[in-house]
Amino acid sequence: MNLEQVAEPFIRNKALCYLEDGKVVIFAAGIGSPFFTTDTAAALRGVEMSAEVVIKATKVDGVYTADPKIDPSATRYQSLSFDEAISKNLKVMDATALTLCRDQKLPIIVFSIFKAGALKRVVLGEGEGTLVRVD
Repeated sequence: MNLEQVAEPFIRNKALCYLEDGKVVIFAAGIGSPFFTTDTAAALRGVEMSAEVVIKATKVDGVYTADPKIDPSATRYQSLSFDEAISKNLKVMDATALTLCRDQKLPIIVFSIFKAGALKRVVLGEGEGTLVRVD
């Protein structure tokens, strides 16, 4: 048995206690398995903890019609469905994470970690970033 196998149940139980107390719990990092990204880890933890939403902090302030660094005419979505994101091949998350969240009806909010106050606005539901929703 390795340290991760011993620590994981403790961390999950502690997180559940915090959530039951009405506190916000932030999970960071991957799952330590090859072929699985941090996006997949976020989706897995979100489903496992019965989260209301997965919050993806990234370099851009949401999901765009195209890469805004390459295409200056790219526009940001305020909201879009999982099916739209998948059919348009938008780079919201890796495909495994995106379909897991869709299948489990777990919305995602994508926002820029570099934008001052953005995380607070996301947590307060102030319309920051892009909401990827289940229709």
